[in-house]
Amino acid sequence: MKGLLETLIRGLGNGSVYALLALGFVIIYKATRVISFAQPALMLAGGVAVSHLTGVTGFYPAVLLSALLIAGVALAIERVAIRPMVGRPVFVVAIITLGIDVVVRVVVNAFIGRDVRQVGDPWGFMQVSIGPLVVQTRWLAMMAATAVLVGLLFAFFRHTRYGLAMRAAAFDQETALAQGVSVGAVFALSWGLAGFLAAIAGMFVGTGQGIEQMTWVVALKALPAIIVGGLDSLGGAVAGGLVVGVVESLFQSYQGEYAPWLGQNFAVVSPYVVMLVVLLVRPYGLFGTREVERV
Repeated sequence: MKGLLETLIRGLGNGSVYALLALGFVIIYKATRVISFAQPALMLAGGVAVSHLTGVTGFYPAVLLSALLIAGVALAIERVAIRPMVGRPVFVVAIITLGIDVVVRVVVNAFIGRDVRQVGDPWGFMQVSIGPLVVQTRWLAMMAATAVLVGLLFAFFRHTRYGLAMRAAAFDQETALAQGVSVGAVFALSWGLAGFLAAIAGMFVGTGQGIEQMTWVVALKALPAIIVGGLDSLGGAVAGGLVVGVVESLFQSYQGEYAPWLGQNFAVVSPYVVMLVVLLVRPYGLFGTREVERV
């Protein structure tokens, strides 16, 4: 039982990072109806920015400055590359975000080099005892930070003018325009928020293990998370991220003992297996909006 609980905590910690990335995907999708494949590059850039700024400002100021910096980069990307594509087919815009991802990663890789960059986190692999459990401090930090950010994000959407404008535009852009909502501003804000969350996720991904050129692959696990939770559901993004994290952690701990016939490192593909199962049962996700077409 002790081992199982520690495995679940590790899964919830990693799942919290997937949830932050998934929220970025969903926020952009709800605003623009486009899946942005630039999130992995923004996550990588956020982790690298923290690694460079920590030595200058200290860790916590570096995290905030890096998140704001990457949010600014995301805003610039939206204004320069995405805004001119308004009205074009969604598929075309999605391909453009894929190209943006490649370009940003090439630039960021120049700041990484061949070595692993340490983000200078205060946790590393430090452990803390919770009763009989021994867990890494960074997993608790991941869960706490994600809980705070998710709470602030939901409060923003429910109680602020800009948050209400984003909800209105996500529901019906034409009606929102008729009511005086600047849909262009909503697009920009959605990218800025996604960049901010990606940078925080990048910092957490680098804790303990550092940042290297292939670290961006971690962000791909947010794709099963948004499919599991529902592509247009913020709450689903959080739930999907936690589910993916827990499933991955369980396979890491127990697959070798109970299902060795699956081969080594099956935990790497386990999130996509969960995604496939959910697609077969509920194609719109656990919390996604079911689309009904009348013919």
